[in-house]
Formats: sequence, structure tokens, C-alpha cells
Amino acid sequence: MDVSSTLVTGSRTAPDAGTPGLTGIVPVVPAERLVAELVPPAHFADATFDSYVPDEAHASQAAAVDRLRAVADEVATSGAARGWWRRRRTAAPAVYLDGGFGVGKTHLLAALAHRVRAHGGTAAFGTFVEYTHLVGALGFGATVQALSAFRLVCIDEFELDDPGDTVLMSRLLRELADHGVALAATSNTLPESLGEGRFAAEDFLREIQALAARFEVLRIDGQDYRQRSVRHDGGLADDVVRASVAGRAGATVDDFDALLTHLERVHPSKYGALLDGVRVVGLTGVHAVTRQDVALRLVVLVDRLYDRDVPVLLGGAGTDGLFSPEMLAGGYRKKYYRALSRLGALASDGAALVP
Repeated sequence: MDVSSTLVTGSRTAPDAGTPGLTGIVPVVPAERLVAELVPPAHFADATFDSYVPDEAHASQAAAVDRLRAVADEVATSGAARGWWRRRRTAAPAVYLDGGFGVGKTHLLAALAHRVRAHGGTAAFGTFVEYTHLVGALGFGATVQALSAFRLVCIDEFELDDPGDTVLMSRLLRELADHGVALAATSNTLPESLGEGRFAAEDFLREIQALAARFEVLRIDGQDYRQRSVRHDGGLADDVVRASVAGRAGATVDDFDALLTHLERVHPSKYGALLDGVRVVGLTGVHAVTRQDVALRLVVLVDRLYDRDVPVLLGGAGTDGLFSPEMLAGGYRKKYYRALSRLGALASDGAALVP
């Protein structure tokens, strides 16, 4: 379903009058679109278990692939989602992919969803924030009804940042499990809950109480694959950014500060819709972010850009020093390192577009 977007007169602050900016768009997202778009993002549209290349130095990667193949086949051949598992008197599968950023957890989660769909099953795929917003848009009961029609519900970037959202999601997962829906998730938690920088499975299992006995935690070790070919340097000259996007179809250009201010007025669940039709994003005057709330909104935008494979041309300081040392050592450091990893990859793609 297409999204309707409102152009706000006078709010466009693009440095180049000939190129539109994201700051001029306020997306309006119908509730039914939220359900229809519960599919793997474009970046992982072709993700399969075969296209995931395990690192031979980390046996847990190949082990996770083997286990997820078995889970996919079990879910895909289960029959109707409702009641089937109860008739067998066994719980539906529930797996949790635990590991650092850049080890391919989202790729494997998407591959799981694709394999279930390819074998005649149904699978929903979304991020933590997308599911919490779905509850806000539809109501809790209607959300349970909509999601319980799927055999598998995949939750990427599971977050424990907000106690209210955590309790809400825990209840939602418990309801879905009671309806016989298989579950799969990836970790995205506060580092205070991590063991050696990674998620502490026992803390998550306690948090979701009723589902504790049902979740199987799959540890995925390894290094950030995006760092193998990505450099984090200073940004391009702002004039180069403007010239590179000028006249390019689907390109936008915004002043970094203006975009950060605009993101305060758009709910993070709508950042994906903000990028509808956008093929290249140019940002001028990029500099260090000093406020935590602003930094967290920027992380969500980077995730949505990465989902959609949108190259980014960074002016100013680029990714250099984007998040302060205090942020990279604090409670949300895992989010910031993931954002730097993804933004570095997108900036490399963007730099290739420079004449």
C-alpha cells in the first residue's frame, strides 16, 4: 500500500534549492500498511541460508545456520498456526539469536522468514519498534489477532531500553506463543545486560517470564563483516555532496542539524516511510552528536537507510567522531557501534557516486 506524505510549506531547508530534502516530508502511515510491511527489508530481500557464509574461525555461525534450517522446516510444515502445536502438546519453536553487530543475525532472521514462506508457511518480520507501534495503532487485542495468523513472527533488534515497551512486548510474545505462533528474535539490549559486550541470555529469559522455558538461545560469535571493506574517514566537502546529488533521480540533500531537528517531529516508526522513493541521501555539515535522545533517533534513521540500501554522502566530519567517547562507552554503545558500522557501509556506497 502506498504511503501518503505531506509536504510542509516552508520547512524545506535543503542547501541546494534544486534538490528536495527529507525535512520537507511528514509521512502519514495508515495502520494497515504497518501489517502489510511486516516483511524482510529490501537489503535482505534475497537473504538465504546458502548466501550466508559462515566464518570458519567461529563454529557457532555454521551451527546457527544448521539449527535455523531445521526450525524453518518444522514451522513451514506445521500446518495451521492456531492450535496445531497444542494438539501435539509441544510448544512452538522460539529461538533467540545472540551476538555482536555485523555477524549476520538479521541476515539469518530474514533467511528464516524467507524459507518458511517459500515452503508454504507465513512469516511476519519487523523490528521491535515496528511491533510496538503496531500495538499503538491497532490496539493490543487487534495486534494479537493480526499476528496470530502467522506461523512465525520474527523480531529484529529486540530492545530493553524502555521498561513499558519491554513489558508490552513480553506480554505480546506470551500471547502469540499461547496461540501456537513460532517466534524468532535477535538481541539488541542495553549493554549492562550483556556478557562481554553481548547479550546475557538469562536476563532476557527472566524478562519474558512466561516464555522463559520456550526460548532457545543461539549464540553467534564473530567479527563485524562490514568492517572488512569499510573505512571510517572524515566527510566529503559539502559542495561535493551538493554537486553529487544535484539532478540525480530520487536524491535528497539536507543540512545535518536541520534533519536532526526534523526527526524530533516524526515518530521513529515512520522513518521508513520518510524514505519512500529516496535513492540517495546527501547530508552537509555532519558533526558530532552530543545529546543522547538525538543520537538514538539518528540510529533509527541509519537502520532504515540500511534496510533500504540507500547510499549516503556525508559532508562535514562524516562518521569521524559522530558519537562521543562517552556514548560509545555508555548504556547504548551497542546501538551506536551498529549505526557506525552500517553508516560506514552506506557512506562507502555514497562515495562511489562522487563524479
